[in-house]
Order: sequence, then C-alpha cells, then structure tokens
Amino acid sequence: MSETPQGTSQDAKPDRYVRPLSAESSGTAPGRGRLYGRRILVVGGGQRVFDAPTDPIGNGRAMSLLFAREGAHVAVADLNRGSAEDTVARIAADGGRASAIAADVTREADVIRMIDEAHHAMGGLDGMVLNIGTFGKTGLDNVSAEEWNRIYDVNVRGPMLCCRAALPKFEDGGSIVFISSIAALKAGSQMAVYDSSKAALGGLTRNIAHTGARRGIRANLVYPGLVDTPNGREAGAGRPSRGKGQVPFGRQATAWEIAYAVLFFMSDESVYVTAQTLAVDSGLSGM
Repeated sequence: MSETPQGTSQDAKPDRYVRPLSAESSGTAPGRGRLYGRRILVVGGGQRVFDAPTDPIGNGRAMSLLFAREGAHVAVADLNRGSAEDTVARIAADGGRASAIAADVTREADVIRMIDEAHHAMGGLDGMVLNIGTFGKTGLDNVSAEEWNRIYDVNVRGPMLCCRAALPKFEDGGSIVFISSIAALKAGSQMAVYDSSKAALGGLTRNIAHTGARRGIRANLVYPGLVDTPNGREAGAGRPSRGKGQVPFGRQATAWEIAYAVLFFMSDESVYVTAQTLAVDSGLSGM
C-alpha cells in the first residue's frame, strides 16, 4: 500500500461498498422454467421513451421479458400499443411467446376487452401484474380536485377494474401482484396525490386476497424503491443525489431487480404467501 507525501493511504477503502451487478440484476441470467406453462397478463408492460439510445429498461418491460424467459406465455397491455408491441418484439427475439394489447385502464369497457383479449390469446389466465401509475404535482394546493380524481382513476380505480374483470376468468391457484411505490410508505416525494393513491393499493390488495382465497388465488404487493427506469430518471431530473447517498446500498435498483421480486410472487415458490407486501428498496423505507 503506497503512501502520499502527507502519509495518508492512496488505496483507502471507499466510503461505501457497492456490489457489482449480478446476472439477475442486469437481466442477463438464463431462465430456469419457474413459470413454465403459465399465462400472465402484464398491465403496463410497455414503457415511455425519453431517449431511446440511453433509456434503461422499465419495470413493466423487464417483468414481461423475465416472465417469458421463465416459460410463461405473456400478454403485454399498455396505453400505447406501439410500446406494448415493442416489448412483444423483444420477447419474440428472445424466443418467448407474447401478444400486445392496447387499453386505457380508466375506461371500464377497455379493461373488460383487455381481459377478454388476454384470456383468448393465451387460452386462460393464471397471473396478472398491475404495473399502473401516473404522477402528480407536489403539495395539496397545486393539485385541483379534478386532477386528484384523474390520478386516482389511474392508480386505484384502474387496478380495481382490472381485478373485477379478471377474477371470474382466473384459473384457481392464480396470482395477482400490485406494483405500488415506497412513496406509499414515506412522504419523500411530497406528491400527496401520488403517495396516497399508491398507499390505497394496500387495502385493495388485502381485499382481493380475501376474495380469492377460497379459489387459491393469491394477491400480493411490491413497493419498488428508487429504480433506474425512464420514469425514475424523469422523476429525478434536477436531483443528482437521487439513488446515491440517500440509498443504503449506494445505488438505485435496476428494473430487473424489481422483476425478480415479482417473479417470486408469480411462481410456485410463494404458493402459501398472500395479502403480503414486499419493499424492494435496499432498506430505504425501514431505516
């Protein structure tokens, strides 16, 4: 170990250990057949594009690709058909099976059609992920009552409509996963409308779990922390410290790390787990 003229080490350990990304964290791990034969609908399986050459993968797209890689037949639903079709093309290029559906979850007729199309395309429905959400302005005074209702229509009413339409078509023993946010657990975002709408999903999850229990249908919820996705980068614009010093592990999550947590809830590894929540946030919400 060398010394500087002042006698201090040039090879001092860094202030924080940041683990190199694993194959799972980077989305390069091979599938292991954990969802072989399952038919899964991912609502919100496309992603927004801000700068295509540099955009990281989003949560919904990572989940769709991972499920297909693990042997599932996937229906990818999104408000933007082109985005859903892009995800499907990536799945096909990876050797998987998928179909694209365009739907607006704030329109009940769209939701019913989406469930029908997914059920028909896959020949059944074993799982559904509700990766649905839209942001709002900070504070209370900056959000009109109309805007509040619009965001709740997407973030809360939309998942409710999806569950109401899907449950009658679900196979016994299926799994539903809601994607919330640690904003439901902390007031850090200062977006009262977004935070409270994401918190409402906890109550919906427990009620869906209760409703589905007699048929072995499970419902669980994942709270992603700070994640390096296109939406995450937009939310963090102007906040260079986001995902660094304030995060216990010293970096933001990748979308693949969120997808693997959801994979657990979709797979047989969690057949005795329902009405539960999991924060995938490196401990940010608990420390």
